[in-house]
Amino acid sequence: MKEVDGFREMVIRSRRADNDQVLVSISDTGPGVQRQLAQQIFDPFFTTKLHGTGMGLRISRSIIESHGRHLWVIGAPGKGATFQFTVTAAAAHRR
Repeated sequence: MKEVDGFREMVIRSRRADNDQVLVSISDTGPGVQRQLAQQIFDPFFTTKLHGTGMGLRISRSIIESHGRHLWVIGAPGKGATFQFTVTAAAAHRR
């Protein structure tokens, strides 16, 4: 969001989803993601930043996929982006 002049906001939300899952959403007010880059941004060494390494999203997706889940992005240029993933809800402590 460095390129955004004025108000910047990042919101992290979680909610219960189907099949004992929790949906986690991370939204920002940054420049958004161009549709043609939506899958490419998860490729190793791909970056849209001048000094980026292109590894952060690849590592994040790899960790989530190693647990049998998926990480994806929703967004449009100029309207921010939302990254989402699901995790299995922890079982309640049993006595």
